[in-house]
Amino acid sequence: MSSASTTVKSTYRAILRELPRRSLSSPTPLHNRIREAYRTPSQTTTEDASASESELRRLQQAEQFAQYARAQRLYAALVDRYNPGSLMDEEERVRLTARRVGLDLPELHGEQKKGGKGDGEKSE
Repeated sequence: MSSASTTVKSTYRAILRELPRRSLSSPTPLHNRIREAYRTPSQTTTEDASASESELRRLQQAEQFAQYARAQRLYAALVDRYNPGSLMDEEERVRLTARRVGLDLPELHGEQKKGGKGDGEKSE
């Protein structure tokens, strides 16, 4: 019985570890729902086999969710690491690509720098 309790606690902690950090004073609805799911009294105290099976199934689903959330976090970290330009705008990506091959793009002055073409004002 102690090992089941330990497994439940470790699964709960694994799920919370993968969620975005929030203070305890302002938990998200997802945090509240997970906390309530683990607070409900366990039905394994009864000798009913179906209750035990449903509790085991619920624990397995929680473990799968924790593994899925961990995999998604690692995937996002790997995408950011190996595709650093994926979150950049096109101008920044072109500038960094040119620098990678040893070129520097010319500096743009005035309205051209921030895409202010066609405003009717001339740069000095």
